[in-house]
Amino acid sequence: MNGPVALVAGREITTRLRSRAYLITTALLLAAVVAGGLVLHLAQGSSSAQVVGLTPQTASLAAPLEATAEAAGLDVSTRQVADDAAATAGVEDGSLDAALTGDLPAFTVVVEKDLDAQATTVLTGLRQQTALADAVTRLGGDPAQVSQEVAGATLDVHALNPEPARDGAQVVAGYVAGILLFLTLQTCAQMVAQGVVEEKSSRVVELLLATIRPWQLMVGKVLGIGVVGLVQVAVVVVGGVASASAFGLVDTSDIDLGASALWSLVFFVVGFVMYAFAVAALASLVSRQEDVGSVVGPMILFMVIPYVVGISIAPWDPDNPIVVALSYIPFCAPLVMPIRVALGTVDTWQVLVSLGLSLVLVPALVWLAARIYSNAVLRTGAKVRVRDALRAA
Repeated sequence: MNGPVALVAGREITTRLRSRAYLITTALLLAAVVAGGLVLHLAQGSSSAQVVGLTPQTASLAAPLEATAEAAGLDVSTRQVADDAAATAGVEDGSLDAALTGDLPAFTVVVEKDLDAQATTVLTGLRQQTALADAVTRLGGDPAQVSQEVAGATLDVHALNPEPARDGAQVVAGYVAGILLFLTLQTCAQMVAQGVVEEKSSRVVELLLATIRPWQLMVGKVLGIGVVGLVQVAVVVVGGVASASAFGLVDTSDIDLGASALWSLVFFVVGFVMYAFAVAALASLVSRQEDVGSVVGPMILFMVIPYVVGISIAPWDPDNPIVVALSYIPFCAPLVMPIRVALGTVDTWQVLVSLGLSLVLVPALVWLAARIYSNAVLRTGAKVRVRDALRAA
């Protein structure tokens, strides 16, 4: 690495890593990710099984009830009670969510208020099974054999355009990837802008440029802050992955946490390089912190657009034409493509194409930013126009 660039980068890294504000922000982000995982874990664990009471007359329904409920995605457990009166009392005092009373096949469902649609479907199916078994018995057949044959009859569905399976954990992963990248990229970009203007307004830049070239100062500053931001992202991503694994929030057969985390870090680096150099060039046009917003604001707004699309549309419709287009456009791709990766809707070659398109732009962007920065950073007073900064000094 270039000597002066390494010195500037090292100064930024050591100064900012020791900053109390940086340490507190990183700790808060990490705590938020871990706390979010804990909340999801508790929310999943709070959905306890529905308890259904069975009397001696309906006790034979335990196995078919639990099997039918499991097939419908309901968590149901059964409990034996002494008689119909005990079953009704259990529903009244809340120890039972429902009870099956009466004699088979015409049992009665006892509930406190009413049944939801899914439970109604399950118990209606169970009632139909008991009616069928009773009819088969009266006709001289074997109800067990008939039930086995009925259970083995499955529906063959051929979907012309199947919707890829996507569970809640994938949606959460998409949200986390988008929000984390946006917050970190925005924070680091603002750090670059504030650092540039601070050195310019305090005239420190004049002392630094007496020994190094302007482009070396700019590259060193961007590189140092980039390393600091990457450390922050890595800490939060690792904490999020560890929390998701520890709390059992994701099924690794559906989500490749390692790939999602790796691509998030890669796109952070690419996105930071693009935004940081653009912001450094724009910040060099002004001499006061109060004026930073006027020149950096449009670039931050440009960052908000793909972020909003990414978290509002992508988790639910990752193949939406707008989402797909933004995931390939430089400056937008670092905020959208990691969300699609977390959702498992893109192939590796698509990710590489998106990454390549952004990387192609980087050399031209660095050259342009270095030219603006070099010609504007020593000009104090009024705001420097971009057209004037592009002219040779």
